[in-house]
Amino acid sequence: MKRREFIILVGAAVSGVAGSFVVRAQQPAMPVIGFLNVASPELFATRVAAFFRGLSEFGYVEGRNVSIEYRWANGDYALLPALASDLARRQVNVIAATGGIPSALAAKEATSTVPVVFVAGSDPVKFGVVANLNRPGGNVTGLTAFTSELVPKRLELVHTLTPAATSIALLVNPNNPIAQSLIDDVQAAARRQNLQLHVLQARDEQDLDRVFAALADLRTGALIIGTDGFFDSQSAKLGAMASRLAMPTIYQRQSSRRPAD
Repeated sequence: MKRREFIILVGAAVSGVAGSFVVRAQQPAMPVIGFLNVASPELFATRVAAFFRGLSEFGYVEGRNVSIEYRWANGDYALLPALASDLARRQVNVIAATGGIPSALAAKEATSTVPVVFVAGSDPVKFGVVANLNRPGGNVTGLTAFTSELVPKRLELVHTLTPAATSIALLVNPNNPIAQSLIDDVQAAARRQNLQLHVLQARDEQDLDRVFAALADLRTGALIIGTDGFFDSQSAKLGAMASRLAMPTIYQRQSSRRPAD
């Protein structure tokens, strides 16, 4: 993710709409950014701070000349459509869909008129967020880091680090639109490495408990955590559970919180 480019997109959208308000009403109006994310405020705190710094570079300060409406799904994908629709009903000037493909799709479904700026880790064309990378069309644009495409590389890395392992587990969230694509890509990589792949699925915290109980019996050599906002929100718990099993595990990002005692 290139924070500056993302802020430029959001700032341009806010500036354009704010300017139209001035022309119509003959007085300044405070633009409103809708901030939609699948994770939690605690997990995303450092990146929200970076978002503020980026806005300030373009002259925007929350509460002074821009307002921000936050909508957090706290790892529950089922909440995203309602949260996005609420922002659209409130007629925000732009929706910053910062929670990957699920947030971007929810925002796109919620409105065809409010500008949507997304940031994702997967191919937005493949998952129907935009029609084209160069010319996205419609009211949706954004950035992608293609981090999900790195998941097969994580399998290669963890196999290099644990060469004696003949089987590796992959954890995915079936509620995430990219889950099947991740499974297909990692399965292909596993075949190339002559490895057996065990696909495990978790939608919520209770599923995580079940999955790690099953891992102890599977006797896999390592675990790959798939790209997923819910898993990011549970990174501290995932780290603690993997440590208890003494299982080599590779994640998308480092935990920003310690697990509860």
